[in-house]
Amino acid sequence: MNNLKGLVLTVMLMSSSTFAQTVQLNQVYSLDSKAAHTLVDAAVAACQKIQHNIAVVVVDRGGNTLMASRHENVGPHNLGAAEKKAYTALSTKTATLLLSQNAHENSDAKNLTTLSNLLLLGGGLPVRYENQVVGAIGVAGAGGAKNDQYCAEAAIQSSFNR
Repeated sequence: MNNLKGLVLTVMLMSSSTFAQTVQLNQVYSLDSKAAHTLVDAAVAACQKIQHNIAVVVVDRGGNTLMASRHENVGPHNLGAAEKKAYTALSTKTATLLLSQNAHENSDAKNLTTLSNLLLLGGGLPVRYENQVVGAIGVAGAGGAKNDQYCAEAAIQSSFNR
């Protein structure tokens, strides 16, 4: 009987140590509304320097819109384009200008143009912090993909590299 109690006790101790392991959680960062406001203001300021008004959207790491802004002189379709650019940059973790260039050169990348939620035009950039994609910004209406890209890059540079 003593041997049976010892065996049961040993099994219980071994099994409880298996279940008592601690869970390790990762540190996850995401943009918040304050960061989104800063990015939008910086993008607007950068585009004003090159004499363009814009539509700009910032999304968090889950693809949810944190802030959207469109200058009244910018066509309303640009707000939708900015949102799709931000979502595309977040989803692919790649600048949309680069995706656009790849789509022209690579038949596999060209298939991305068939996905309705993605927009492969310059102006969308993932926002990174501590080696994580924490959100994205999309800019449209600045007179072309390169200008849109410039304004998005300038916004990230001025907001995260001070």
